[in-house]
Amino acid sequence: MSFTEGRILYFNKPLNWTSFALVKRIRSRISRELEIKKIKVGHAGTLDPLATGVMIICTGKATKLIESFQYQTKEYVATIQLGATTPSFDLETEIDQTYPFEHITKEQVEETLKTFIGTIEQTPPAYSACKVNGERAYDLARKGEEVELKPKILVIDDIELIDYQLPVVKVRVVCSKGTYIRALARDIGTALGSGGHLIGLIRTRIGDIRLEDCLEIEQVDEIFKEEIKNKE
Repeated sequence: MSFTEGRILYFNKPLNWTSFALVKRIRSRISRELEIKKIKVGHAGTLDPLATGVMIICTGKATKLIESFQYQTKEYVATIQLGATTPSFDLETEIDQTYPFEHITKEQVEETLKTFIGTIEQTPPAYSACKVNGERAYDLARKGEEVELKPKILVIDDIELIDYQLPVVKVRVVCSKGTYIRALARDIGTALGSGGHLIGLIRTRIGDIRLEDCLEIEQVDEIFKEEIKNKE
């Protein structure tokens, strides 16, 4: 199927790339390689620049499927540093406060994680794309303005500890659309009587699409060689 008729591509988003940058790369290649002046290209679920992992890119008529992908369950592997917080809840900003963490045991982490399973309320990070009076929260936060966001209801289907090397822990999270893993890192740190921020994030699954199903950005040439061959 051609790009204009609609194709669904699975990529492992590179570190330090925005989701939009990946979409722009694919759109520009389609325009240049296939001489298609105007085509719809979109992604099914934003990943922060400091995250990697599964990103679904839809082209042409397949962009109508984006919403259905967005509502599918997502799985992440998150690396959290306990004992410290940052304003953005990740490495985008510098550590602003430190807390004791020596009291935290592996068993305590495992029991605390269980309390997040199910329907929960989560307040999004100030450094997020949520809108406040028509402006993006992250724009306001980066200007040093106070940002107040309302809690949202979401669902954590499963969360488990997969590595414990205090002050760093690694967890697997299965969750619904709209979950901010950075905010979850903050909340886990607070629940443990400490602080916490995200230092690594990989989205390992969207619905049935897993990381091993994804192409690396370096493989994008293969897609266009195939498309050009089909047009001949």
